[in-house]
Amino acid sequence: MSEISEITGGCLCNGTRLTAKNVSKRVGACHCGTCRKWSGGPFMALDCGTEVTLEGEENITVFNSSMWAERGFCNKCGCHLFYRLKGNQQYIVPVGLLENRDEFEMDHQVFIDEKPEYYAFANETEDMTGAEVFAKYGPSAD
Repeated sequence: MSEISEITGGCLCNGTRLTAKNVSKRVGACHCGTCRKWSGGPFMALDCGTEVTLEGEENITVFNSSMWAERGFCNKCGCHLFYRLKGNQQYIVPVGLLENRDEFEMDHQVFIDEKPEYYAFANETEDMTGAEVFAKYGPSAD
């Protein structure tokens, strides 16, 4: 699957903007309890890698959510901006934050063993349990 050379997005109040380069088109859903609490449902996100530029940093608050990751949000409008791995500064960004792209493809779900029964996606996806995520990616995945 190819990449998007550059993508942009921003929060509700436009107080923060994000630009990412060489981004995967693969959208994933995380069903872990922390992501569901943070996003109000499954966390639908795109791996934006490490080539990310943020504007409006004075409006960004970062929450230390685990030993391996932190989450950023706009402190003006509350919009969720990113999940960032501490070890390599990899950004996982809510797909709804980014400019609409028809070429996105939802193809994976993680922490499928924590997904509540009250929703399901019709897409055929690669599904991984929490244990499988940690086994594949180590402690830097949540």
